[in-house]
Amino acid sequence: MLNKISETSTQAIILSAGQGRRLLPLTENSPKCLLPISGKTIIEWQIDALLAAGIEKIIVVTGFQTGLVEALLQHRYPDHRQIRTLFNPFFEVADNLASCWIARSIMNRDFLLLNGDTVFDVSLLTQVLESKSAPITLSIDHKKVYDTDDMKVQLDEKGLVKHVNKTLSKDQIDAESIGLIYFRSNGPKLFRNAVEEALRHPTELKSWYLTIIDALAGKHLVNVCAISGHRWCEIDYSSDLIKAQELFSEQSNMEHNKVASDIIG
Repeated sequence: MLNKISETSTQAIILSAGQGRRLLPLTENSPKCLLPISGKTIIEWQIDALLAAGIEKIIVVTGFQTGLVEALLQHRYPDHRQIRTLFNPFFEVADNLASCWIARSIMNRDFLLLNGDTVFDVSLLTQVLESKSAPITLSIDHKKVYDTDDMKVQLDEKGLVKHVNKTLSKDQIDAESIGLIYFRSNGPKLFRNAVEEALRHPTELKSWYLTIIDALAGKHLVNVCAISGHRWCEIDYSSDLIKAQELFSEQSNMEHNKVASDIIG
């Protein structure tokens, strides 16, 4: 039984429709979200953290091998009836903006939007949930060197997001997005409407949802929550799996037990 920090009306949407081809052959017959890390799959790490934070309503947008994901969720969380899936039939021909379109009808209250390949600890999630209220809050981290695959973030003079994309020049980069966004107040409606408008144009099928965040940032709507010092890892390559195994190993979990106990109570 997971200990909850507190009940919350916030819901979570996890985008897990992709296969994860950069991890082949590991993902030849199983989606990336079912890859194991220290005894649990990626999706279990995410859901367990969300449940521990008091988030009961969790929607997983599936695509590749959806039956395997559904079977795992039914087996692992039989008593959590608010955990359910939405199938994205366009996962082979579209990027994650289409998965957001599939889930747009449930973007009717505060929600977290998670990339299905980011593993994080409960304390990180708690910090995001307790962050300063804003329509959209982008979770960010800092490092010395950013690679071409990082989703880079530029901030304005007030600390709000100015741009977020992979092509920012070196002198524009202030941080990276970790794949966890919190929508509150009118943020869900603004994002939902922008997603619906974008998908009216066929060229946007191959777009990331962060193109929407980049556009909304121009209206000074996107705040940030820096999560430096907390454990997290995005899984794109085999080397990321090794890093995640080290970060979330039994030994590492023991080292974080006191912190987690203080948070959960």
